[in-house]
Amino acid sequence: MATEVKTITITRIFDAPPELVWKAWTEPERVMEWWGPKGYSSPTCKIDLRIGGKYLFSMQADDGKIIWSSGTFQKIDPPKELVFTDNFADADGNVVPGGHYGFEEEFPEGRITVRFEDMGGKTKITLTHENMPATQSDGATVGWSQSLDKLAEALT
Repeated sequence: MATEVKTITITRIFDAPPELVWKAWTEPERVMEWWGPKGYSSPTCKIDLRIGGKYLFSMQADDGKIIWSSGTFQKIDPPKELVFTDNFADADGNVVPGGHYGFEEEFPEGRITVRFEDMGGKTKITLTHENMPATQSDGATVGWSQSLDKLAEALT
């Protein structure tokens, strides 16, 4: 049986220009300031920002457990749009099943689109996460929201 999937969409306005918000999404040292929900840090971030380039992000919980994610950049249109795939991974960037981290074994590859809209010195982002297992969509929405809260703090 195929996993039922949903699409998550979150819109947020940041008090920073699109160029700065873009850098916060594409420069490893900046991503590490906000990646992951509340209670997580991001000790590792590697980004090869080109079409077909890969990224490798880590989220470390307060208890020390690390969750890795990796994907490939599909569209890069600075500072307007960023599109990339998303998978669970190991520390070397190899895709692993969701069960590796206690989620569904059959965890489909996600696709994340981030659109950056200039609002006169502020930036409206629309984040769309496609192909999220329906059983994880509520938790993922909370996780993304908390991560974006941390991004807002990092931009101040």
